Amino acid sequence: MSIRSKLRRSWPGYVFLTPWLIGFFLLSIFPILASLYLAFTDYDAVNAPVWVGFENFQYMFEFDYRFWQSLKVTFLFVILSVPAKLIFALIVAMLLDKGIRAVGWYRALFYLPSILGGSIAVAILWRQLFNADGVINSALAVFGIQGPYWLSDPNYSLYTLVVLAIWQFGSPMLIFLAGLRAIPQDLYEAAEIDAATPSRKFFAITVPMLAPVIFFNLVLQMIEAFKSFSGAFIISGGTGAPLDSLLFFTVYLFNEAFSYFRMGYASALGWVLLVIIAAFTAIAFWTSKYWVHYENERG
Repeated sequence: MSIRSKLRRSWPGYVFLTPWLIGFFLLSIFPILASLYLAFTDYDAVNAPVWVGFENFQYMFEFDYRFWQSLKVTFLFVILSVPAKLIFALIVAMLLDKGIRAVGWYRALFYLPSILGGSIAVAILWRQLFNADGVINSALAVFGIQGPYWLSDPNYSLYTLVVLAIWQFGSPMLIFLAGLRAIPQDLYEAAEIDAATPSRKFFAITVPMLAPVIFFNLVLQMIEAFKSFSGAFIISGGTGAPLDSLLFFTVYLFNEAFSYFRMGYASALGWVLLVIIAAFTAIAFWTSKYWVHYENERG
């Protein structure tokens, strides 16, 4: 079949793909390339961009202390929230895998926070829960415990967002549940014949067989944690307060772009975040060869 005849037969497919291709280039590729150019300019969204070379990056790494503070807060959030979220999601998935009644309702109920967790309304609700006179401290007062100032004390404020991130465990939980149900039951039956303890079965069967799913969830949740924005923005009032303890990298980037209109500098921050996420993703893939094994592997 000639190339012309192939194109003649497949042109309806290209016609249906055209809206997606237009959106992909106009809403994805073009903004990415534009931000790369703006990262090397001084641009305030009003006047024409002025080429400054690497000055944005030089200022960022040498003089901008808030840049380093935002990195510190973001890395701490990722380190605390991602493992805790995955562990909690795995525990719930293992409980649901026991064949309890109405498991479909539980799946939907546990998945709901993952849908609502990134919304502005939930962030506002979370702020009300952890206010000095909020629900959490009111519940502690019933037992005679004086609750801390969760949102105004920099020693506690970040942990409220870690708890919010853990609460959104529904998505990785469903993926874990699917992975658990794909593990052959023959392995557990053989382990029971050998009188293996539950902990032995978990670490010798469940974890190795679930390693690809753990890796998948780890990469997705790590990327999402680095991009976390709405909760920190709403709870801190958009400033990163108190004392920049909630100054996530995305919050700092947003303020530079839309509060101070330093679009060129914000673009440079965005590319730094992209490099950081890409680097950690690459590290995860590189280390996966030592602990992630797939069924179709040989040797």
